[in-house]
Amino acid sequence: MLKILSFYYHIYKKFYNLSGICYNFLVELTKLLKVAQGKEKADLVLKNAKIINVHSAEIYEANLAIYENKIAGLGDYQGKKSFNLKGAYLAPGLIDGHIHLESSMVAVPEFAKAVLPLGTTSIIIDPHEIANVLGLDGIRYLMNSSQGCFLDVFIMLPSCVPATHLETSGANLKSSDLHLLIGESKVLGLGELMNYPGIISGEKEVLKKIKLFEDKIIDGHAPLLKGKKLCAYIASGVKSDHECTKPEEAQEKLRLGMRIMIREGSAAKNLKSLLPLVNYKNSRFFLNLLYIWG
Repeated sequence: MLKILSFYYHIYKKFYNLSGICYNFLVELTKLLKVAQGKEKADLVLKNAKIINVHSAEIYEANLAIYENKIAGLGDYQGKKSFNLKGAYLAPGLIDGHIHLESSMVAVPEFAKAVLPLGTTSIIIDPHEIANVLGLDGIRYLMNSSQGCFLDVFIMLPSCVPATHLETSGANLKSSDLHLLIGESKVLGLGELMNYPGIISGEKEVLKKIKLFEDKIIDGHAPLLKGKKLCAYIASGVKSDHECTKPEEAQEKLRLGMRIMIREGSAAKNLKSLLPLVNYKNSRFFLNLLYIWG
């Protein structure tokens, strides 16, 4: 009897919590809709801006209304606060799609101070370097130190710790270890799968990691891999590669469905070589990496 009562209590509690979340969502959405229609004041209006619209590929003058953390609309709006940009350009924040933040040798808040003024508002980190030393504790440190930071920090959990069986490292992260963090809100997927020989040969532990992240993003790392071995690598579920140095290599991977990350940073400079491959029709399948190491 007690077990039955306990079961119904947990069901009721879960329903009550969901009801509260749903109610708050409806209240906030209703307010946003009123602001978007001009029936209520926005929290902030940025006036006389030159909007860089990456959807329509235009630059034009407009006012932009903001409610909470969302853009309510473009046009003639009243706001609780307003700021006259006087024709300054207003652009979406840049997202650095792959970076090993530890290589900057500074903590997350200090890194944010360096990149935010240059327009980078979000980064996607692969913390395999700190994980090679501290394991899960190193990953959690970066997670915790990014809390409250104006820079949005998302994480691809490192797939190769250690990078090879020949290394001596401070940790050995298996699929069972990564499972402990996969539910974190900032975790987007599995970091660069450097062990492409392991994938191609069907190593069980590597395949277990791929299975664990099959519903998330899986980044690749496969320099000079081509032909049927490349086909096998991509068939496993790998979605991207940032190791291309020549147009021919990038073209083959692009034709097989990969997204190509073009590096242009302190360690690798591939933009000039790969840029001729990018055109108006395929540009959405390319990313430019500015702050990458490795």
